[in-house]
Amino acid sequence: MSKIYIFTDGGARGNPGPAAIGVAIKKDNFFLTKIGRKIGFNTNNFAEYSAVIEGLKYLKENPSCLENIDEIIFFMDSELVASQVNGIYKVKSPKLRKLLMELRLLEQQIQKEIIYRHIKREENKIADGLVNMALDNKI
Repeated sequence: MSKIYIFTDGGARGNPGPAAIGVAIKKDNFFLTKIGRKIGFNTNNFAEYSAVIEGLKYLKENPSCLENIDEIIFFMDSELVASQVNGIYKVKSPKLRKLLMELRLLEQQIQKEIIYRHIKREENKIADGLVNMALDNKI
């Protein structure tokens, strides 16, 4: 059995401001996809959640990549979002609660063990780079 590693990041210039997500999905040391795109005018936290949801949607839409997978591990540099999805912090914002409900529904549809881990920003350079490239209109 193997694992899927998903690096996510979201950012908004101005917070709120122009926002984008970055998602890099890796299986067996190969990238399945790298996603960087704008998501309109939003907050950093909204963008962070949106990146996780984008990763989950990719898995749902590409079920063949889940064959022989026993675990999916998300890595994110947002301590707040990692703590909220792990149930350590409450989600007070109605907008973010809606995103958390969408995330939970996608988890149920994927039916694999999913782990969310907080990492340092310098360990998340690929996803961070995708966010900045999207915001700079380079992808």
